[in-house]
Amino acid sequence: MSDVERRVSSGQSWADFCDALKRAGEQIQRPEAPADAFTRAEGYRYLSRLARAGLEWYLEFNDADFPVLYKPSHETIKIGADNPDNIYEKAVVNGRNDYRVRGKRGSVHYISMTTSKGSYAENFKQTETGFVDSNELDVDADGRFEIILSATPKPGNWLPMDVDSQSLLIRQTFLDRETEVPAEFVVERLDTGVAPLPLTAQKLDAGLRTAGTFVENTARMFADWSASWLDKPNQLPPANQELCQSVGGDPNIFYYHGFFDLADDEALVVEVARIPDCRSWNLQVDNYWMESLDYRYLRIHVNKHTAQYAADGSVRIVIAGRAPGVGNWLNTAGHRSGTLCFRWIGASEQVHPTCRVVKIDRLEQAEK
Repeated sequence: MSDVERRVSSGQSWADFCDALKRAGEQIQRPEAPADAFTRAEGYRYLSRLARAGLEWYLEFNDADFPVLYKPSHETIKIGADNPDNIYEKAVVNGRNDYRVRGKRGSVHYISMTTSKGSYAENFKQTETGFVDSNELDVDADGRFEIILSATPKPGNWLPMDVDSQSLLIRQTFLDRETEVPAEFVVERLDTGVAPLPLTAQKLDAGLRTAGTFVENTARMFADWSASWLDKPNQLPPANQELCQSVGGDPNIFYYHGFFDLADDEALVVEVARIPDCRSWNLQVDNYWMESLDYRYLRIHVNKHTAQYAADGSVRIVIAGRAPGVGNWLNTAGHRSGTLCFRWIGASEQVHPTCRVVKIDRLEQAEK
């Protein structure tokens, strides 16, 4: 019996995974993080979600010979200011192989596909190795297309990889989920076998170990991000774009991040003087752990399509814990503090948003 087989048979592999989850809990107890029971409850739920994400990525769907597109972030797994306007799909790949993605375009406003190397579990990075968006896709009259993923150029639709590429991420970004039809995708490796190999002790041990490290590193990284904004509350400055791209950000997006801290009778007013030519923009409210709030039931974000605009083309968004009687209200859903993310997607220029704290009563009176 090998050392790895002994680790699995004895339960040590599982025990080490559980120890990693326990260490990840230290991020929720960081001294600068809010110490109220609500925020910490969300923090521990967040860790449970990261555990699910890590197990899916590194164990359940971690076969680059038989890749499966799955949703790494969705309504109940939220990571790094996940975009409420997005459907995310991910597959594990190996840059030494060639793959084909078959799809049907649908009518979703924007699609991007990225191959990358590295991961939060390895080096806190996901470095882009190839990128293509929906404007570059050749689609037939029925809306169908094929795209080849490879480290060497191919004719037609081609998504580059290099030999170290490890993952494919597809983003579908909606303006209006009620009317737009999602795209459909299937991925397959070219020239592969007929069925995956059975699970081995080596695969189980490696998957648990990497999943545990993913939970620890992801929790630490985004807790560091939130902590870095605490000394400048209620502002929404441009983010470090190089940093955003290094962790897997869409290269067509310019990001802003910030921290809000409001009393019960206060609102944060975010204003954008003009909207440049762009594919889209949006603003979302997140909790301290950079999870989007529950957009299934509450209006916690606004985008280019859903916003109400002033006559001069400007937009004012109001973030508050109760309805202030004005348009573009985003609900903080019981959060007195949390984080924010604003995006320009494919914008011709960046018009920086401005922020100010006001009393909710004054907003209500101004509308009367």
